[in-house]
Amino acid sequence: MSDTNTKIEELVKSSDVVLFMKGTKSMPQCGFSSRVAGVLNFMGLEYTDVNVLADEDIRQGIKDFSDWPTIPQLYVKGEFVGGCDIITEMTLSGELDSMLEENGVTFNKEAADKIREANA
Repeated sequence: MSDTNTKIEELVKSSDVVLFMKGTKSMPQCGFSSRVAGVLNFMGLEYTDVNVLADEDIRQGIKDFSDWPTIPQLYVKGEFVGGCDIITEMTLSGELDSMLEENGVTFNKEAADKIREANA
């Protein structure tokens, strides 16, 4: 296993929720990263953000690691969940709530409901 793969594996397992994104959760550097970070922030999730713009090896390596071509990428309990479109769909359907609950990840259910109400 390469050093980059090992580093990514350690990052993915370092926290219950990890978001590989362009920029940081407080300063996203692309619209898709901003949307996913915005949802997670609004829902009050504690998560680790990994700025792929700060490390070219991680930026390419995460795509190879997940076999997913785009960033952002969300991991919950070490498992790849998806990118922006998938996270948006899961949020609106309530599937993200269920997955977080099943994995014992704390979040603000009322905030998640507000997101759905605003997008109904």
